[in-house]
Amino acid sequence: MKQIKFHAFVLLIILMTINSIAAASNFDHSIWDGLLHKHVHMVRQGQASEVDYHAFLKQRNKLCSYLSRLSAVSYSEFARWPQAERLAFLINAYNAYTVELILTRYPNVDSIKELGSLFQSPWKKEFVPLLGKMRSLDDIEHGMIRKPGDYNEPRVHFAVNCASIGCPALLNEAFAGGKLEDQLETVTKAFLEDRTRNRYNASTGRLEVSKIFDWYTQDFESGWGGWHSLAAFFSQYADSLTDSEQARQVVKAEGARVRYLDYDWSLNDRK
Repeated sequence: MKQIKFHAFVLLIILMTINSIAAASNFDHSIWDGLLHKHVHMVRQGQASEVDYHAFLKQRNKLCSYLSRLSAVSYSEFARWPQAERLAFLINAYNAYTVELILTRYPNVDSIKELGSLFQSPWKKEFVPLLGKMRSLDDIEHGMIRKPGDYNEPRVHFAVNCASIGCPALLNEAFAGGKLEDQLETVTKAFLEDRTRNRYNASTGRLEVSKIFDWYTQDFESGWGGWHSLAAFFSQYADSLTDSEQARQVVKAEGARVRYLDYDWSLNDRK
């Protein structure tokens, strides 16, 4: 009888642990998801997006409700979630708080860079109450999302959005742990297929790519996917980067010289 009770007790503990983890990792991003579906418009076959900040402004109370839910999560609770859930949470938080930052001055803003000061960039502002402390957008991106050893996921650069035309599209749905891999692959290919920001120039034999690859070269050379160079990353996505078989073979062979394009910091506003 004692043995039966012991096994029953162990089973109960296991079930309670499983249920606790499941409940903790099931964060509800539906408010943010609904706002994105309504106010983010995909253009150029999904390669870019335009944000209706005017409409966002009208529903700012909903956005603030979502931000409050994000802020209510403790670090200890967050730490118990599966890795994909944690990363999706951080990406959504970064994007949602970026929209909120724009709304603090909209419509009197033409670029997110205007929201900084002489001594502080907008990304250094500590206005985000998240996981138990006030953080900046830089804290979220560089101190958490890009922190070595935590996620080691270079494709996040195509998921986080800086409210600028030069930035990869703000996806019109919330990121979710259960489908994060598919979402990251989708946004990566969409950005690389955008010829205004990434292209092979046959006349010069150069691969002309976004400045993102210059700023964050080390992230693409950290061994993700088994690749340790930017050229190897481009080789993996040669089909998305090129439009001809000749160009494709050059990029696949890692033989293309690279030129970084100027970055457009204009607001990604839907006019």
